Amino acid sequence: MDYKFIVIEGNIGAGKTSLSHKIAEQYNAKLILEQFANNPFLPKFYKDPDKYSFPLEMSFLADRYNQLKKELSETDLFKSFTIADYYFMKSLIFSKQTLKDDEYSLYRQFFHIIYNSLPKPDLYVYLHSNVDKLLNNIKSRGREYEQEISADYLQKIQDSYFGFFKQQQELSFLVIDTNSIDFVNNLDDYNKVSDTIFNFNCKKGVNRIIL
Repeated sequence: MDYKFIVIEGNIGAGKTSLSHKIAEQYNAKLILEQFANNPFLPKFYKDPDKYSFPLEMSFLADRYNQLKKELSETDLFKSFTIADYYFMKSLIFSKQTLKDDEYSLYRQFFHIIYNSLPKPDLYVYLHSNVDKLLNNIKSRGREYEQEISADYLQKIQDSYFGFFKQQQELSFLVIDTNSIDFVNNLDDYNKVSDTIFNFNCKKGVNRIIL
């Protein structure tokens, strides 16, 4: 396997953290998980997006950069590769939907100043689920501050991801449609996803697979 750095991404509720855990355990990989649980702006944002969107996105920008810069610069000789359940570009995708135009313009300037200093993933996996399935997953895992997320918001985030993919042809994107499987609770389904990630001949640009 030639991959040294794999990113598992997806919309809210897509199962990216669960999949990252499973792959890291199976392949003895170094695991990087997004640290957001203690962000004081997150529950406030879901209740009042207009007021708290800019401080939320700026705090995420700083946290993600600091974590990735630290983790990716520290090599673990006992791990086969590194896998993360998010990538720095996520900051730009979400902020585009949450910030006002003038705020987003300022935010982009900060983003691009630091983006090029981070390593790029060898493979970017995107777990695609329709909005109804995402809402069911969000409800099932029971995070109180997520229960007010709307279908419209999830659709906008999804559209932003695909817009991003089209603009980044130098990266290898593997879009896996997971609407008909449950890789979190079903081992056979997980094996299908894992086999696809490590055995599919992924080219530059967007590669799509339906499982």
